[in-house]
Amino acid sequence: MGPERRRWLLALAPLLLFAGCATPPGDQDSAPARPRDVSNIPDAVPQAEPRSRRGNPPVYEVMGRRYYVMNDAAGYRERGVASWYGTKFHGRLTSSGEPYDMYAMTAAHKTLPLPSYVRVTHLGNGRSVIVRVNDRGPFIGERIIDLSYAAAVRLGMQEEGTALVDVEIVGPGTTAATAPAGKPAATATAVAGPVWLQVGAFSDADNAARLEARLAEHGIGEVVTRQERRRLQTIYRVRIGPLASVDEIEGMLARVRALGFDDAHLAAD
Repeated sequence: MGPERRRWLLALAPLLLFAGCATPPGDQDSAPARPRDVSNIPDAVPQAEPRSRRGNPPVYEVMGRRYYVMNDAAGYRERGVASWYGTKFHGRLTSSGEPYDMYAMTAAHKTLPLPSYVRVTHLGNGRSVIVRVNDRGPFIGERIIDLSYAAAVRLGMQEEGTALVDVEIVGPGTTAATAPAGKPAATATAVAGPVWLQVGAFSDADNAARLEARLAEHGIGEVVTRQERRRLQTIYRVRIGPLASVDEIEGMLARVRALGFDDAHLAAD
């Protein structure tokens, strides 16, 4: 169900190899055999906290990929695929050194400072939760956040295991997230509205055309260039889509990043 995770705590200089999400064959994570009712578990309450002593190196590496922890998360917002983790890691130490509690409203993120607080909104059904980020991951595919079991249930995504979400940093004083009363959860693979994968943005139309041609050479034909007027300049945004499911999003992200477009990201407008 949820993503698989493996722990490394090997100190390198200047890199730190982290515990994180992996998928060892035959080593499955799962929901609890006798699930508790998590509907009344409250959202995490954002508060000012010092950075954890553990889990916040400037740079670390997992499975050959390097990650840079943010100095300041102010203004962070990202749209992408979320997953969750459960019984396999319940009680084990997170990257911050705290025990993982699958019934707490927590999450893992690759680059946000530990701890941080984020609002996570399921774009397929509109449900939202606020969670405290105290772990690193997920390190599977291009997923952007790994939620606790309780947070996944609150969002209605525990059955499918993944969902398209919006993740936004929140600070002290933020009110609790809301879940639409009586609204059934949509299938977690559904996407609300057209979603596009932005591969590049240019001030020169010729550069945008060259990128379109390069993508076409690699068999990616669903490409459009959107013109956006910004002050005295026109920006040409090269996008792939629209993408209609989590599987399609993950597959296309993997394809373009394999071509070297590491900054590719989702856009919904």
